[in-house]
Amino acid sequence: MGPDRSADAELPDHVDQTVRLIAKLHSNHREAATRVERAVERAVVSLGGPSALAILGCFAAGWIALNTALGAAGFAVFDEPPFAYLALIAALTSLEVTMLILITQRRDDQLDRHREQMTLQLALLSEQKLAKIIALLEESRRDNPLMTNRVDPSADALSEPADPEMLGDAIMRKDQFT
Repeated sequence: MGPDRSADAELPDHVDQTVRLIAKLHSNHREAATRVERAVERAVVSLGGPSALAILGCFAAGWIALNTALGAAGFAVFDEPPFAYLALIAALTSLEVTMLILITQRRDDQLDRHREQMTLQLALLSEQKLAKIIALLEESRRDNPLMTNRVDPSADALSEPADPEMLGDAIMRKDQFT
């Protein structure tokens, strides 16, 4: 039987701190949303469900059926086939839904940029820590009288932390050619 993964299981401090940091990032993002942005997000969630598809389908079928029945009964119809008004309503609804999705996506992109920045910072910090660990291991190996001293150019290179500014310049130069 595997380790207990229940909600009550105690997380190590560094994991708990990371989870709290991510939760705070999401919480801050939600709190920064305006009333209109929250309303748009709720609308997109509602429109993204199967019930919205069913409602739209029933509306279109009802529109067509009502106009067809009124015409067959000899009454004036408000939208004759090919149902130009229904097509206009569908086009405007499509445009509105598209705009709602774009607004929501823009907000999601902001959160993604924050997460990417956090990931980049953690990667740079990890790289610096790994370089320090390699340097300490190499120093320990050189100081250990039981081990023969040898030159390890790879370890020497890896023990030097990358220069983020130089790395950024190299990426920018590469992007100019692609």
